[in-house]
Amino acid sequence: MTSPRSRPGRSRPGRPGADRFGRAQTDPSRTDPVTPDSSSPDQGHSQPEQARFVHANPARALSVRVLVTVLGGEAFAAHALDDALTKANLPGRDAGLCTHLVYGTLRYAPYLEAALSPLLRGETPLKTRALLLCAAFEKLVLGTPAHAVVNEYVTLGRSGFGPPALINAVLRRVEEAGPLRPEDTLPGWLADEYGAAYADQASAVMQGLLEPQPLWLALTPAGRESLQDEGSELGPGFGIVERVGLSRPLRETGAFQEGWAQPINPASMACVQALGEVEGRAVLDLAGGAGIKAAMLAARGADVTSVDRAPGKHRAARNNLKRLGLNVRLVSADLTAPLDVAPAAHVLLDAPCTGSGTLRSHPEIKLRLTPEAVEAAAAVQDRMLDTAAGLTAPGGVLVYSVCSVTRAEGPEAVRQFLERHPDFVPEALPDLLIQTVPAGPGVLTVPLEGVDGFFIARLRKES
Repeated sequence: MTSPRSRPGRSRPGRPGADRFGRAQTDPSRTDPVTPDSSSPDQGHSQPEQARFVHANPARALSVRVLVTVLGGEAFAAHALDDALTKANLPGRDAGLCTHLVYGTLRYAPYLEAALSPLLRGETPLKTRALLLCAAFEKLVLGTPAHAVVNEYVTLGRSGFGPPALINAVLRRVEEAGPLRPEDTLPGWLADEYGAAYADQASAVMQGLLEPQPLWLALTPAGRESLQDEGSELGPGFGIVERVGLSRPLRETGAFQEGWAQPINPASMACVQALGEVEGRAVLDLAGGAGIKAAMLAARGADVTSVDRAPGKHRAARNNLKRLGLNVRLVSADLTAPLDVAPAAHVLLDAPCTGSGTLRSHPEIKLRLTPEAVEAAAAVQDRMLDTAAGLTAPGGVLVYSVCSVTRAEGPEAVRQFLERHPDFVPEALPDLLIQTVPAGPGVLTVPLEGVDGFFIARLRKES
């Protein structure tokens, strides 16, 4: 890289604008999407302490429309929200409120469903369900006055989102479904996975998943200086990856335009760090996607070949690499079958996964994910690991990573791999710069303070 974003909110416990944990909630404004690698989907300006309704706020109507799209499985929240905000062209304050309501509703959805379900009979139409969830988020989590919530969302119901009488009755009666515990905001089986992964830290980790995602940028020294000159705020970071509060949309910053900044989560950078010294060495980046990790490896002086089966991702990678002033060979191939590529002494397989470690930035994942989907993902990962084994030169290192915290995709996948490939042995990881916990033959990054949850293992192939 010619060398690589959300702003947490503020409020006070017990006041409108604070959630039921007493944590402040940001009303994050629309982000400027960039080539993604666990970057921030919800950052921005501070939220008004209390909603004041005169008529139906267009931000709330847009929030419900976006939730209909996301809950219906038609799109992920980041893309659906960006498309909606681009077309609506709302003022910044309303755009921030819309973003806050969408992400907040998705983050708390299981808890909100539990509160609403006793008041509903039969199957609730998707539009009405989305409206009730959004309204319940305001009433039960944000503490918006009940009469204001009822008036606003009944008005929205009259505009085609659902029967006003039903909405009125449900919102007047809906109450907390018991004390709000962090584990109540996840499906039970997934809460169990987090509990197994993080033990005594599990409650703090699950609570942290409810917070807005900060923006992380890998920065060159010139990038740091440029952002500071423009009035952006740089917070604590990990190595070259820093938490940034932008003074303007990312794409409008000099650092981004000059190729001095790249969005990347510290846990994603830890996968790169796990390979160790790569300057002047050939590296295979398998399942490279949009090429973010490949770019970070190239910035460290590696000779990188990045492999992915989706040509569309390579188009995005080429554009981003050009912006960064870096060179990476891009190969299109299916990694579930043997691959005609020369083996390398340094191989990174950041395998496609369920994304269960990225719920802070992609909360809709927990509403779609099932144990069966985890099993299916693990089966694909097994085949990719076998391919990666053949592409690792004797004496070389294979780093396996997934942005998931489930046992099947992480420690169990590697345990089974080692049984199939006794010529590989796990070895200690270098300093990853972020907090980790042991996880079988590897480690899990701890998803606190905006860091994602990744499983990472380093495997040595015998000479």
